[in-house]
Amino acid sequence: MVMPSLAVRLAGLELRNPLSVASGTFGSGREYSAVWESSVESRCAPNQGAPALSALGAMTTKGVSLRPWPGNQGTRIVECASGMLNSIGLQNPGVEEFCANDLVWLSGQDVPVIVNVCGHSADEYVQVIERLERETAVSAYEVNISCPNVDCGGMAFGTQPAAAEAVTAACRAATKRPLFVKLSPNVTDIAEIARAAASGGADALSLINTVAGMAIDVRTRAPVLPRVVGGLSGAAVKPIALYAVHRVSQAVKLPLVGMGGVRCATDVLEFMLAGATVVAVGTHNFTDPLAVLRIRDGLTDWCASEGVARIDEIIGGLRI
Repeated sequence: MVMPSLAVRLAGLELRNPLSVASGTFGSGREYSAVWESSVESRCAPNQGAPALSALGAMTTKGVSLRPWPGNQGTRIVECASGMLNSIGLQNPGVEEFCANDLVWLSGQDVPVIVNVCGHSADEYVQVIERLERETAVSAYEVNISCPNVDCGGMAFGTQPAAAEAVTAACRAATKRPLFVKLSPNVTDIAEIARAAASGGADALSLINTVAGMAIDVRTRAPVLPRVVGGLSGAAVKPIALYAVHRVSQAVKLPLVGMGGVRCATDVLEFMLAGATVVAVGTHNFTDPLAVLRIRDGLTDWCASEGVARIDEIIGGLRI
C-alpha cells in the first residue's frame, strides 16, 4: 500500500506536512522536543534518528522583539470554559539572545523555521528582520500585528487597514524571504485587513490570533487580569477561526496558515477545506504535548481511508 503524501508548499517553502505550531504556545520547541523524544508511545514518536521537530511541517517561534520584553506583571493566565485567557505580553529575551541561543539550536532540527516578529513601531519590526537576515536558519517571517494585550504596535497595526499595509510594506522592503502577516479577529471585517496586508506585499497570511476577552473575580469585583483584557484561545474560538479562514480565502489569493482551537486531525482537515494550506496547533499543546504527533498520524489515516493520495488536493475544497 502506498502511503499518502502529507507534503504541502507554502509561499515557496516545501513542508513535509501541513502542521505548524501557533506562536507563543511552543516557545522555540526545545522543551517539547525533549517530551517527544522521550515518548513511550511508539506511534507518536518522531522519525527514528531524526531531530524531534522534523516531525513538524514548520516551526513557528514565540514572538521576537528588538530588545528584551519582560512581559506583563501579575496574573497572566486564566482558565475558562473550553479555553484560556492569556495576558503574557510577548515576553521574550530580544533578537540578539534569540539568535545566540534558540536559533542556534533550531538550526539543527531539520525543519523550516518561521520567526514571529513583534515590535512597538514599524521601525522596530524592520530592525528585527534586518538582524535576522544575517541568520541562515530563518526560513520565513510571521509579522505579528494583532496581539490584543501589548501596547502600541499590536492591535493598532492589526485593526487599521492603512497601518497594516504600511507595516507590511516596510517589512517587505527589508527581506526577500517569505513574509507572513498574522491577522486579528478583533476587527469589523478581517477580509479588509487581509487585502491591506496583501497590498503591502505579504506572501501568506496567518489567522487567527486570539479573541479579546476578560474575566472578573466576583469576590473582589475586579478584573482577574491586571490589564483587564486578555486573548482567548482554545476550542471555544474554533468556529470563529474557521469562518475567518473561509472569508479571507475568498478575499485574497494568498496561501493561509489557519489556527484557532485545533485539537485533532478532523479540525485540521476542516481548516484545509476552508482554504488553509498549513494549520497550526496552539493551546492544545498545553493539554497534550504529543498533540501534533497524534494529529500527523491521524491525517495519514484519514487520507488512506478516503483514498486521498496527496493531502494538498483538499485545500479550499469546501463544497457550498
